[in-house]
Amino acid sequence: MIGFLKPAAHRSPLPDDKVDATYRRLRLQVFLGIFVGYAGYYLVRKNFSLAMPYLVEQGYSKTDLGLALSGVAIAYGLSKFIMGSVSDRSNARVFMSLGLFCSALVMIVMGTVPLATSSVTFMFGLLLINGWFQGMGWPPSGRVMVHWFSTNERGTKMAIWNIAHNIGGGMVGPIAILAMAIFADWHAILYLHGFFAIAVAVFIFLTVRDAPQSMGLPNIEKHRDDYPRDFAYSETHEHEFSAREIFLEYVLNNKLLWTIALANAFVYFVRYGVLDWAPTYLSEAKQFSFADSGWAYALYEFAGIPGTLVCGWLSDKVFKGRRAPASILFLLLTLICVLVYWGNPVGRPEIDIAMLIGIGFFIYGPVMLIGVHALDLAPKKAAGTAAGFTGLFGYVGGAVAANIVIGMVVDAAGWNAGFELIAAACVLAIVLISFTWQAEKQSPYRSN
Repeated sequence: MIGFLKPAAHRSPLPDDKVDATYRRLRLQVFLGIFVGYAGYYLVRKNFSLAMPYLVEQGYSKTDLGLALSGVAIAYGLSKFIMGSVSDRSNARVFMSLGLFCSALVMIVMGTVPLATSSVTFMFGLLLINGWFQGMGWPPSGRVMVHWFSTNERGTKMAIWNIAHNIGGGMVGPIAILAMAIFADWHAILYLHGFFAIAVAVFIFLTVRDAPQSMGLPNIEKHRDDYPRDFAYSETHEHEFSAREIFLEYVLNNKLLWTIALANAFVYFVRYGVLDWAPTYLSEAKQFSFADSGWAYALYEFAGIPGTLVCGWLSDKVFKGRRAPASILFLLLTLICVLVYWGNPVGRPEIDIAMLIGIGFFIYGPVMLIGVHALDLAPKKAAGTAAGFTGLFGYVGGAVAANIVIGMVVDAAGWNAGFELIAAACVLAIVLISFTWQAEKQSPYRSN
């Protein structure tokens, strides 16, 4: 591992009378660090979508823009998996702040250098680079989560942390509106978000810390007397694994992980099929203004906050720790909202906005639960790779298809064909997740 990325060295243990207070302070601090930090990543991941209507005006087709936008999803999916393995062997503080800083620089270049948006090739290339750096956000957050929060509290903490991307994604629209108001130039939609993201990268570096042992604290399992149920925990799990151990022993041989990863591809197709094309669809098909589209985009993201929390609560409390029932319920409700959003006639914008809020509310629950399930299925030193594996399918399989396929299909056959694909993806995600229903029910590790 490169020297500055190496995990922080373990310190001499603190006196027993200082452990509890230090743990409480640092758990809050690192949680705020990864929460605000991951929200910051979204500022420079999704802002390109709000610039797309202006690029259409410049002569680019939806196929062109879908291809360009796919660069983020392709690189992000691969990076989340590959860099997840690197993250499992890195200092989360340095790794996460470095990724956001580099991602922000790419978007600043894209917004300030005229050549950057002069062709599909240049846009695709820069978005590809941006996507790779974006892959350095989730894995170190997962590393922090599994090192500082133990098994029986992780579902709730992950649900709260997961709304960070709704807040970050929801702020993209208002910041874009602010950028246009201040600069009266659509390029500002790209670079202003980048400057905000650099400030967040500094915040990450100031607040996030690596493993508790690097601060002189015992591991979280010992501190809370709470050990994982889904695999045989031992003290060897406190040592860094080799890449071979992570991939071969804990990821690629895990059949349940493969199933939820495939389902994740269709969940992400729905998520980004609606989200990434919302500004363009609302502008072209529903005659929304830029400001109205921007606020609708924001409401979609903000609606995911209560939706994620409700879904997590249902999974833990009503379904006793089982992920499949809650995910299937929320996907069924997502499908209903997609159908109404699609069929709503022009002239009734309140229904369009209500359905976007509904889709945002329901789709982010399954997105979150698949991530939690991945973390639960592997030791904490392999958590980033396990989550990255599901992310690989979600982005390379789902988000890329949502960008490229929907753009091509809409150009060729109209928006109705695009929504037929989104509805079909909902159904396929439900079918795949249902395959885990019985396995979860019969698991000896399931809470009673």
